[in-house]
Amino acid sequence: MTLAEKVSQLQNDAAAIPRLGVPAYEWWNEGLHGHARDGYATVFPQAIGLAASWDAPLLQAVGTAVSTEARASFNAIGAGHVHERYQGLTIWSPNINIDRDPRWGRGQETYGEDPFLTGSLAVAFVHGIQGDDAQHPRAIATPKHFVAHSGPETGRDSFNAVVSPHDLEDTYLPAFRAAVTAGGAGSVMCSYNALDGVPMCANAALLDTRLRKEWGFKGYVVSDCDAVGDISAFHHYRPDDGQAAAAALRAGTDLDCGHTYASLAAMVGKGELPESALDAALVRLFSARYRLGELGGGDRYARIGADDIDSDAHRKLALQAAQESLVLLKNAHDTLPLRAGLRLAVVGPDADTLETLEANYHGTARRPVTALQGLRARFGNDHVNYAQGAPVAIGVPVPVPESALRTTSGVAGLTGEYYAGADFHGTPRITRTDRVIDFDWDRAAPAASLDAGHYAVRWSGELLPPGPGDYVLALHVDRCFDCDAHDAVRLFVDGKPVLADEGDDKHLQAKLHFADGEPHALRMELLHRSRDGGVRLQWLAPPTAQLAEADRAMHAADAVVAFVGLSPDVEGEALQVEVPGFAGGDRTSLDLPAPQRALLERAAASGKPLVVVLMSGGAVALDWAKLHAEAILAAWYPGQAGGTAIAQTLAGDANPSGRLPVTFYRTAQDLPPFTSYTMQGRTYRYFQGTPLYAFGHGLSYTHFAYAKPTLSADALRAGGTLQVSAELRNAGLRTGDEVVQVYLDAPPSPLVPRHALVGFQRVHLKPGESRRVNFILSARDVSSVDAAGVRAVEPGRYRVFIGGGQPGEAAGVASTFTINGKEVLAP
Repeated sequence: MTLAEKVSQLQNDAAAIPRLGVPAYEWWNEGLHGHARDGYATVFPQAIGLAASWDAPLLQAVGTAVSTEARASFNAIGAGHVHERYQGLTIWSPNINIDRDPRWGRGQETYGEDPFLTGSLAVAFVHGIQGDDAQHPRAIATPKHFVAHSGPETGRDSFNAVVSPHDLEDTYLPAFRAAVTAGGAGSVMCSYNALDGVPMCANAALLDTRLRKEWGFKGYVVSDCDAVGDISAFHHYRPDDGQAAAAALRAGTDLDCGHTYASLAAMVGKGELPESALDAALVRLFSARYRLGELGGGDRYARIGADDIDSDAHRKLALQAAQESLVLLKNAHDTLPLRAGLRLAVVGPDADTLETLEANYHGTARRPVTALQGLRARFGNDHVNYAQGAPVAIGVPVPVPESALRTTSGVAGLTGEYYAGADFHGTPRITRTDRVIDFDWDRAAPAASLDAGHYAVRWSGELLPPGPGDYVLALHVDRCFDCDAHDAVRLFVDGKPVLADEGDDKHLQAKLHFADGEPHALRMELLHRSRDGGVRLQWLAPPTAQLAEADRAMHAADAVVAFVGLSPDVEGEALQVEVPGFAGGDRTSLDLPAPQRALLERAAASGKPLVVVLMSGGAVALDWAKLHAEAILAAWYPGQAGGTAIAQTLAGDANPSGRLPVTFYRTAQDLPPFTSYTMQGRTYRYFQGTPLYAFGHGLSYTHFAYAKPTLSADALRAGGTLQVSAELRNAGLRTGDEVVQVYLDAPPSPLVPRHALVGFQRVHLKPGESRRVNFILSARDVSSVDAAGVRAVEPGRYRVFIGGGQPGEAAGVASTFTINGKEVLAP
């Protein structure tokens, strides 16, 4: 290759080299909880929900499904042909940063706060993505973001994480080490932040010495998008793009997501960088492309095709994952499962929204089931009354509910007329009733007879305000961030235009006053002509009117099920949101937003049993609900089958078995400052206070008993392994899964965690059934880290606990053993 050709291959949108037969290749693809951003795909629970399953084999199965669907998309185009973004075989997942602080909006993308749980699930997911043939992977996984990257979102391009040697080795590195050494990950992504003053994508001590030399990593390193440019633009670590690019390449960053590496040719020309540095990176990158078969010459995965996308097996797996992710936090008086025949009032802003199923970094769900739909299907339409009741947060619009929309024939929803072109010429190809206008059509057509790239939709009917007052109507269009053109959208009320945009804005709002609850004619138009990915008709309704509507629904019910929490509109990556409790995608408070708290208080005042279902990407301080609700179920963002799984669990068809992968704190004031990366005072390992709900907590409709703990030895020489086991019995009346957790208490020391998870296993038992559960603890499992960051097995007396949660939080059994001698472990 010429120098220019070499440089072109070191950027994510690698150019074709026709004279060498090298096709163009786009390295950027996503697969956090399903093949993402490339049309219809199976949408599994968000990563934090998958982590709540505590089920490593499940994570491997999900990873297999993700890469199978990515391979199917790739095969539809064929090896050696141009693959656009999100159509390749290099998947930038999983996110295995430690969710050290619940205020971080991207904590939802992680596997929680514990390095052992995160590392174990990462290994399983990577194995699933890549398959069992290292020389011919189904796809390549990319654990990210290396390393110590967990907020805040505002200022992330210049943030400098100050981390002690102890915390780096003890908390931030172990999951990445496991993903590389045990998982065999073929790629790693370096993060935006600096670590102790050195931008991570230019950090040779970690990218070269630790990752490659000490861990034996043979794959390639890709930057987070524009992180190489950040080295000069925001970190000011180097004076210009050329110096920044050279620093990143020398440190071990092979691939630039961005175009800062375009300046490498000039650096070589000036003699400031040897061309051999480019060659070393290119060997790693082309090795990956050859192993994938992306350049042709292999048919190992040729049979994977369109039928494998959102297949019956994958849909079944999505339901299983959603079921296993649900965490029963409280169940006073055995309120759950709900008895047959109950009339239910379903309230809350998260009961009937697509975005709280799909979360972020998602594919397009073909047949998503919201919680409201799931409850109607399970309990019967005539047994479910629905009222939205509140927005997610003050000033944050939510989809206009079906109760406020009516066709001219009196059916809930609006009449949708779908045209084949990006205009309204001719007759509609399809006419149907759309219950709500809350659609994800990212690279997907609204119907099989339409082209995903060009269509127009006109919705018409009536808007039914629940009462008089001031309303905000809003249009939300999922804009593609790098498109030359965008979709046009328009809204008319009573024949008058109130909102219109030709593609310049993502959030459009208009204030209207309605003097009464009489219907108003409504028309909405969408002209789809770009890669924009969907549309929502939203509103902010007067609180008094919404609460009154909720009162009416609850008055006719025997029990209330309230779907409250957060949404991807307020927590996520670099969001443009500044409202009470939220800033830039992060949270400034852990409290349930005030409008939803008011809704719960109104529900409790009804005198009906109250079941709270929390839908969120992280911990919410449900202190009021813990005192006043009869039951609380954490559902996270549960994926395409979330509504079905929730309904089955509330009905008792499925037994809840998830466990918390994060600590639920009572208040953010219990934590160190968000910008502090010290682990003292954070997570169950170092938090000294009393949590609202503990890491590892989760209830069941049955109960389990532990007995007869045994250890393979009472005394262990440093460096040896220890076998531990206990007898587990389902002592209840229902079949269920227990998540057996093993915690180690090391000899007291200022830097040793309170408890450390060292093993876990999900076990399925029928009533009365028993099983002995076995674990092997390695030298690394029983090791600890000193202030200098040195990991060693230390002498002393240890305690091992086996149970359904942390020691002191759940039933279990314990034994003690002694370690003699000391052994320092490799990094």
